[in-house]
Amino acid sequence: MRKICVITSNRAEYGVMSRLIEKIELDNELQLQLIVTGAHLSDKFGQTYHEITSPITKKIDIEIEKEPSHTMALAIEKFSEAFSELKPDLILILGDRYEIMAVAIAAMLNNLPIAHLYGGESTQGAIDEAIRHSITKMSHIHFASCVEYKNRIIQLGENPKSVFNVGALGVENIEKLNLLSKAELENEINFKFGTKNLMVTFHPVTLENLTSGEQFNELLSALDELEDTKIIFTKPNSDSGNQEIIDLIDEYVKNNPSTIAFNSMGALKYLSALQYVDGAVGNSSSGIIEVPSFKIGTVNIGDRQKGRIEAKSIINCAPTKKDILEAINKLYSNEFKNDLKNIQSPYKQENTSDKIINILKCYNLDNILKKSFYDLEKD
Repeated sequence: MRKICVITSNRAEYGVMSRLIEKIELDNELQLQLIVTGAHLSDKFGQTYHEITSPITKKIDIEIEKEPSHTMALAIEKFSEAFSELKPDLILILGDRYEIMAVAIAAMLNNLPIAHLYGGESTQGAIDEAIRHSITKMSHIHFASCVEYKNRIIQLGENPKSVFNVGALGVENIEKLNLLSKAELENEINFKFGTKNLMVTFHPVTLENLTSGEQFNELLSALDELEDTKIIFTKPNSDSGNQEIIDLIDEYVKNNPSTIAFNSMGALKYLSALQYVDGAVGNSSSGIIEVPSFKIGTVNIGDRQKGRIEAKSIINCAPTKKDILEAINKLYSNEFKNDLKNIQSPYKQENTSDKIINILKCYNLDNILKKSFYDLEKD
């Protein structure tokens, strides 16, 4: 039985992987080792490990609220110890966060092969860009969410035989989850939807010094101009600079009764809410990947997600009050709403999680650690 060690460090990542984790747990040919770390264990971010339904093998506190360099050093040490104890056959990680890079380093130093979800993507406004590509070079099996990203992984020198275009788990989740009705959701979150509703998620812009608070204030100023609009805030991730945004959200919600904020809604409530809002506003990857499946628009602010493959439902704008308001007005325009009926997500594929499970079970791990650089053919 092949032992698959899955690491999850935050609410968004677990929301994407939750069904895949359950399938690994239930598969007779695989043994799940689930390590929970990072923001999941933090009071500040809502102790979201309580939302995890699969059995947790280990909880590893890496002091996520301290400086990233401290967190990474601690993570390398603690995960090295955990891997020595658990002796997994394969490490499965998702994405581009600095604590996940530390996990990849620990796996590499312990001669453990890595399966990496969602390399090849580009986010030019965040340090995630460099981290994601670095994890790709430490990994051995690659799951890309669309063909462009598969090609980019190969461009990074990875053998095409190890790179699989499987689609996005988050998009599959939308189709497979039994989402809540409006009445059920309103009861769950103690919030009544109005005539107009928006979902707002804004994360720190990690490659721009001292601008996250300024940009978020511009967003709040734009929201102040809206009439008869209810707003759901989901608070930012654990990147440096998050506290300023959290404080601004708390103050705004205190002074605006038509708003509500969550440290973590959980995947079910978050995706259910997207059924009943008119659009998403902010700079999160979810606005690019999951939101288009609901046939609603996304106002994508600034450069944090610049470089991602986008559906035509994405409205990009500068982080200024004027441009944000213009983008929101476009989101509500009849012409734009009519165009949404024909939107297709570039991240949608059938049976994404089943494809991943089959590869995790069948991929030959013999001599997998010795990689040769795959050179593209010269013109």
